[in-house]
Amino acid sequence: MSVEGCDDAHRGDQPRVASGFTGGDEDRDEQRLLRERVIQLAFGGDPRRFDEFVGVLADETPTGVEVILRGSAVTGHKWMSSEPFDADGPGTSDLDVTFVGGGMVTLFREFHIPGIHSVPFGEAHPFAAPALGTLRKRLCAMVDRPVNLQATTSLVQFVRDVVMDQPYLVLLKKPDEDDDEGDVGERDAGERDATAEGQS
Repeated sequence: MSVEGCDDAHRGDQPRVASGFTGGDEDRDEQRLLRERVIQLAFGGDPRRFDEFVGVLADETPTGVEVILRGSAVTGHKWMSSEPFDADGPGTSDLDVTFVGGGMVTLFREFHIPGIHSVPFGEAHPFAAPALGTLRKRLCAMVDRPVNLQATTSLVQFVRDVVMDQPYLVLLKKPDEDDDEGDVGERDAGERDATAEGQS
């Protein structure tokens, strides 16, 4: 099963993609700072390389999925250690990308919690998600460092069980098609109300 097998909606007309976090001001400020750190540490300070990386992910991500980045690229240091990102040399620290929702866990064969949290598909688990092999190779080549791909059904539970409340960067969100239709319905209702008021 390929990524396309999860949802063919990304073929043809492209769905809306929200890049970054859409919470309150404080959360947006934190996300902006995390984004700047990631760009500096993992993308050589070049925002265009970061945007290209996110763009490749967006092209291969079905609707209804949120993609986050966690780990030392976000925190600036290794897990349970004060060693900085790339402490062993350029390109030695990896990037930990996680797909949230949208049935992405069905692409995985190995799990921390069956059907809920997958293992990271990477050097430690090279056969965890063969369907994502081409995408992972492309992402690794783009950043010249290992990239791990993981999936979960629940962001709240994933943050609690796996991320251990460490900060994470929201790379993109692809709303469900139902969300798009709801937005259109709300806009149409608003336009009808405005028209009715204008005619009264």
